Amino acid sequence: MNEKITVNVRELRDNLAGYLSQVRHGDEVTITSHGKPVAKIVPAVVKKSRSALFGAMRGQVTMAADFDATPDDIVDAMEGRGE
Repeated sequence: MNEKITVNVRELRDNLAGYLSQVRHGDEVTITSHGKPVAKIVPAVVKKSRSALFGAMRGQVTMAADFDATPDDIVDAMEGRGE
């Protein structure tokens, strides 16, 4: 959905449950007072637990077999050789 809805305080008070339902589905509700925006209701961000993150990219990331190999010229430079 992701609609942006604007309502005045009285309309929000009279139909709060309906607007909260819309927010649950991704909409944003801007509340106005005397025609001016005063607040916004947006969907809450739900954090995933840490355990849900482990393995989340399984099968989507690959590394080269030599990803941790340091090139010889870098090793020589760090050891002061080759100057």
